[in-house]
Amino acid sequence: MRKLLFLAGALSASVTAFAQEVTDKEKEKGKVTFSGYAEVYYSYDMNKPADHLKPGFLYNFNRHNEMNLNLGLIKASYSADRVRANVGLMAGTYAQYNLAAEPELMRHVYEANVGIRVGRNVWIDAGIMPAHIGFESAIGKDCYTLTRSILAENSPYYETGAKVTWTLDDKWLFSVMYLNGWQRIKRVDGNQTPNFGTQITFKPTGKILLNWSTYIGNDFPDSTRRMRYFNNVYGTFNITDKFSFIAGFDYGLQQKEKGKSGLDSWYSPVVIARYIFTDKFAIAGRVEHYNDKNGVVINTGTQQGFQTTGYSLNLDFTPVNNVMFRIEGRMFDGKDQTFMKGTELKNTNTAVTASLAVWF
Repeated sequence: MRKLLFLAGALSASVTAFAQEVTDKEKEKGKVTFSGYAEVYYSYDMNKPADHLKPGFLYNFNRHNEMNLNLGLIKASYSADRVRANVGLMAGTYAQYNLAAEPELMRHVYEANVGIRVGRNVWIDAGIMPAHIGFESAIGKDCYTLTRSILAENSPYYETGAKVTWTLDDKWLFSVMYLNGWQRIKRVDGNQTPNFGTQITFKPTGKILLNWSTYIGNDFPDSTRRMRYFNNVYGTFNITDKFSFIAGFDYGLQQKEKGKSGLDSWYSPVVIARYIFTDKFAIAGRVEHYNDKNGVVINTGTQQGFQTTGYSLNLDFTPVNNVMFRIEGRMFDGKDQTFMKGTELKNTNTAVTASLAVWF
């Protein structure tokens, strides 16, 4: 009899819990959405590299004189009142070169993360996520220019860890994160050093966004630990419905040697302006500089290090919704001879790139 009563009580509790779960699910009304993006390109480098590979500090659109896929992405997203998740799988030369240091299986993961809301405006997300640094991503349609800036190519596009985000109101957003490293899915072997990041975003008006992101950590084995301290600041300014621009600046410091106080530094300013002529045509120009004379991020092995100024101009044509054709001319002018042309070193590098992007 006691067993029967126990089973009846258990069954009743299960039914009640199930009913409550159904009610909760109805309240949340979670939604799954699917999206896709593909961008093919052709780029011609005037220095004609024999291996068809453009300068090594570029990770997007970096194959010379061949048609190729920069990024093919399929993504599924789940969104509910208190839970969210994203899974994106990719292929292309962006994945091939930008994730070359990752385990082979993980090189095709664009993102894979889950999040839970723990307060009215507080989320905790964990997994592989887009980086909290910079205003450019691998998804070209979301960027002003066809190719990415030097500072974007040489700072994280993605990160792995846990993030707490607090949206104070319509103007302020604060985030803090614990990370596996500087653009890492897999930690560097022998590295047990905690890595951290922060982000503050401020929108004083609907036309202006200001952002400050930081990173502090070590991207080497602990036996040769060299702490890195990095700042990224930028602002986007929508002056009119047709004209807008972005101004950004990266500044980083890194220990010269474990246990020593000496620091190497690098910095990079960039300005990109965009003008929309019609719903179908837009133009964008970019001026940028990257100064890494100590070779912290871009090591050329030359006396002057990597001190390069870049210029680009691109035209966008959107014939129909969800399709964009772009063409861009870009030139680099270095302080030292860091660009190879045949068997000679040159100060300059010029390339013309065209791309076609489709998304849904």
